[in-house]
Amino acid sequence: MTTTRTTMAIERRFPRLRSARARILVSMISLLAFSTLLSTFALREILLSRVDTRSEKGLVQEVTEFRGFASDARDPRTGELLGHRLRQIFDAFLARDIPDESEATFTFLDGKPYRSNADLTTSRELLDAVRSLGNVQQVRRGHVASPEGRVRYLAVPVRAGGRVRGAFVVTSAVGQEAAEVTEAVQVAAGVALAVLLLASAIGFAVTGRVLAPLRDLDATARTIGSSGELTRRIEVEGNDEIAELGRTFNAMLDRLEAAFASQREFISDASHELRTPITIIRGHLELLGDDPDERRDTIALVMDELDRMGRFVNDLLTLAKVERPDFLRLQEIDVDELTEELMAKASALAPRRWELATVALGQVRADRQRLTQAMMSLAQNAVEHTTEGARIALGSALQPRELRLWVEDDGPGIVAADRERIFERFTRGASARRSDGAGLGLAIVRAIAEAHGGRVELRSEPGEGSRFTLVLPVIAAPAHRAVVAR
Repeated sequence: MTTTRTTMAIERRFPRLRSARARILVSMISLLAFSTLLSTFALREILLSRVDTRSEKGLVQEVTEFRGFASDARDPRTGELLGHRLRQIFDAFLARDIPDESEATFTFLDGKPYRSNADLTTSRELLDAVRSLGNVQQVRRGHVASPEGRVRYLAVPVRAGGRVRGAFVVTSAVGQEAAEVTEAVQVAAGVALAVLLLASAIGFAVTGRVLAPLRDLDATARTIGSSGELTRRIEVEGNDEIAELGRTFNAMLDRLEAAFASQREFISDASHELRTPITIIRGHLELLGDDPDERRDTIALVMDELDRMGRFVNDLLTLAKVERPDFLRLQEIDVDELTEELMAKASALAPRRWELATVALGQVRADRQRLTQAMMSLAQNAVEHTTEGARIALGSALQPRELRLWVEDDGPGIVAADRERIFERFTRGASARRSDGAGLGLAIVRAIAEAHGGRVELRSEPGEGSRFTLVLPVIAAPAHRAVVAR
């Protein structure tokens, strides 16, 4: 809690630290500084431990050499074993012993100092500490502080005739080596600090380049927010996560631009479609006279325009509900019953030569009412593009993975330029008549097919008629897939 409050206080005092660049840089520097401090401390402890280990090995080696020498020490003049003559043993050993630079050897006889190979610069504090070891009865090891630094010692009692007659003490000055270790660690810390500063400078430059797309993204978003202009895009380079974010943002802007354009077009077309019948109704009502026949004709015309407006509004509501989760109400449907029902309803639309081509047997899971709505729109579209007595066929086919419901007519066909465009809202084909409606029928058909996870296929050639097919994935496995020709 305290750290969080401190961070917040720093950010309030230094607002620039709130930026992502500053946060990343501070985090990186903090991590490097912590790792450098930890590694420097660990390095110092490891080196000091090695100094102590090396010193301990030297002391043990010196004691081992003394014990080996004492067990087989001989008089240099006579060659006889010295046995329990400690004085002669100490003299002979010190005469041949060559201690390391930091080591010194002290001997004691009956608790009193005897001889030593320590140099004259040995401090009084060290000598006083060593004298206290002259009466040791068992092995003792430790360290003492002196002007020369820390000094380790190893003291062993020397027995002769079954009792302790003296002491052998070896010291090793590790202070100088420890000071060298400290100096080396200080140099390493200085180098690490220089590297940290260099890494910080490099990190500052690198984070600036890495975060540049984010700054562009922010500037673009601010521009769009202030001006509403959706044509600006971010320049994206590379294949990292930030570049991918830039591409995603550009794709989002593409969709938003398309959505806003579609919305503007929708509002324009919808206002036009509504303005026309309203103008017609207003004009006839303003000119309405007292003649009963004229009134009857005017009321009939007004009702027809109102019916057209009602159909238009219902189509808009249908398209608005497409994205809602309750747009579809799925249930098990017998395909053969649905096909025959569609044929019965379609044949009542207009006097055409209606044919039921094929009927699939089986069951699928779909929304019966929405499928009926889509197929009736296709049938009505076929009626509007054919004349009385023309052939219109309807059929169904159930395959292992998809259901196909289709309507085919012998109308004028659709040119290639219109085959995709006619499924857009408020779009009519080149052969469409003004009374054909607002151009929402095929858009609704495609919306219903896509809501089922399917699609609409169109096969058409100018002068050869058209065939619209609803292709829906089979959600539930059908009972059987036989096709009956009619």
